[in-house]
Amino acid sequence: MLRNFEVRVFLLSLCLISLAGIIASSFFSTAVIILVSIVSILLICCSLVFTGWRYREIAKLSGYLRQISGGNYSLDLRDNFEGELSILKNNIYKVTIMLSEQGSLLQQDKIQLTNAISDISHQLKTPLTSMMMMADLLSDAKLPDTKRNEFTHTLRIQLERIEWLVTSLLKLSKIDAGTVQFKNEQIAVKKLIQKALEPVLIPMDIKEQTVSIEGKEIVSFVGDLNWTAEAIINILKNCVEHSPLGGSIAISFSENALFTEIIIADSGKGIAKEDLAYIFKRFYKGKNASEDSVGIGLAMAHSIITHQNGDIEVKSRNGEGTQFRIKFYKQVI
Repeated sequence: MLRNFEVRVFLLSLCLISLAGIIASSFFSTAVIILVSIVSILLICCSLVFTGWRYREIAKLSGYLRQISGGNYSLDLRDNFEGELSILKNNIYKVTIMLSEQGSLLQQDKIQLTNAISDISHQLKTPLTSMMMMADLLSDAKLPDTKRNEFTHTLRIQLERIEWLVTSLLKLSKIDAGTVQFKNEQIAVKKLIQKALEPVLIPMDIKEQTVSIEGKEIVSFVGDLNWTAEAIINILKNCVEHSPLGGSIAISFSENALFTEIIIADSGKGIAKEDLAYIFKRFYKGKNASEDSVGIGLAMAHSIITHQNGDIEVKSRNGEGTQFRIKFYKQVI
């Protein structure tokens, strides 16, 4: 304890009082001097005891903090007493809880990252294996031209699939990281729907599908046109993919005081009840998903919409089609 500054000050005070008592002995009676000395010594002893207790408590806190730094967040140091040390203990406990929660979130992020890497590896492995086999076959000089053209076309399709997957993952990563700056502009929903329909018109024409659009010209909401169109495109692609030859897609939109709503419904085979809760999960493939499905389009649509003060829900039954209901809520000023 002698290395502590406060203890040295108390000992020095004791020495000064003793010295003062010796000097005062020539001026006051012995009884007075003894009484003053005893009181002074008692006060100093009490102060030393209190200081010793305080330093022991601080030592406990130091040990507690060392355990926290070692990753042990299970200790509870709170007490219900008053005083600065009690306040300090309670504040340290609050920080410990916060660190524990952050540690849990980081652990979850690690697990999600590991799962994502595993999913990505799986998605890339299949087309890459196929491409390597076709590349070996194409190196054969005796390969017929018809087969060479077939393999070359297949290689191009696989490359386009990988390019789409990588591009989509990069977009999702940017959204998750919060680096995407969504614009806040007034968007006319009819213009949005027309923009989103353009990429799927040819696939719809090939499958002889029809689309109907219902909604007033004035319906709008505040958001980012290009990113929202990306979300709608992925939903429409899902509808086209799961609707049969000659099927139909119905799009309607409306606006009220609380939100702007867009409803996209198809006449497809629907989604199994057990799959409904997971269709917006990344890399999830339901029972009715096609072989080429990656399970990332709806996940991207969900991320884009929810990051713009929006919400999306799906209703579906096997054999009765699927309905996507999108809401963009009004921003409170």
